[in-house]
Amino acid sequence: MPDGRNARTGLRLGGVQQAVAEALAEHLPGGLRPGELDRDGRALRWLEAGAAEGSPIVLVAGNGTSSLTWSPLLPELVALGRVVAYDRAGLGASEPDRAPTLTLAAQVGDLAALVRQLDAGPAVLVGHSWGGQLAQLLARRRPELVAGLVLVDPAHEDFRPWAISVAETALLRIEVRRAARVPALAVPGPAGALARAEAAVLSHPHQRRAVLAENRLSNRATAQLRRLRAAGPLPEAPVTVLSATEGLPRVLRARFTAAQARITAGAARGVHIVVPGAGHAVHEDRPRVVAAAVREVSEQARIARNGGL
Repeated sequence: MPDGRNARTGLRLGGVQQAVAEALAEHLPGGLRPGELDRDGRALRWLEAGAAEGSPIVLVAGNGTSSLTWSPLLPELVALGRVVAYDRAGLGASEPDRAPTLTLAAQVGDLAALVRQLDAGPAVLVGHSWGGQLAQLLARRRPELVAGLVLVDPAHEDFRPWAISVAETALLRIEVRRAARVPALAVPGPAGALARAEAAVLSHPHQRRAVLAENRLSNRATAQLRRLRAAGPLPEAPVTVLSATEGLPRVLRARFTAAQARITAGAARGVHIVVPGAGHAVHEDRPRVVAAAVREVSEQARIARNGGL
């Protein structure tokens, strides 16, 4: 594509967003649409697919990951309506935040601005891991923007098995730099497109900085997250929490699952589902289970929007 035009969408896209669009479009025969929002001089970017009907479904990726993580789930969701996969500041195709220190307020503010920009009423938020924390924060701070929550093995401030030490951070930096030097797979089809997109994402220095900044933020914000949760239950909206079963020793996994179950304890319409055989990335291992949860929450949001009809 020497002219920079996406083969499936027919739209001109630049750099990383073009590579990401090509990888995700491999899974979406119906095509997708790019979006961009100016956030004080930096571009917050996303890709969306599906018909623009009902509450939009906004996908909030895990710590340090881009919209590429949703490639297995997107084909399952497009039949439900408008699906939006965005990249947080500095990740994927989005430009980095210029502030010296990343904050919860900045990340939640970007998510709120995105939902407002969609101009389709409150959204159903699907948040994985750290994205699950951000989705809950938006529901607490701006409940009018949230029609429902699907939290995919969400991170929890009372259980930190992946808290990163100084040594681990150094190792992460080395690993990310190594991955950025790996050439994209010269193979056709979805696997090659995904590899090329991952290589394009990792080739940018701001991507590496953003990954480290998000890990530092998730470690630093523990006390603040505890205070926010102690302030009260989630607002009135359907909430489904999906817990993995694999990837941790049994005792630790049980503690993590118990913490996740507490998220729904005070919710008026809360459901907790344990997904057998799924690792932390439940949306990759069991995309149909996640899609079914999104479908149910979206239907509850539709009924509420129509006054119970």
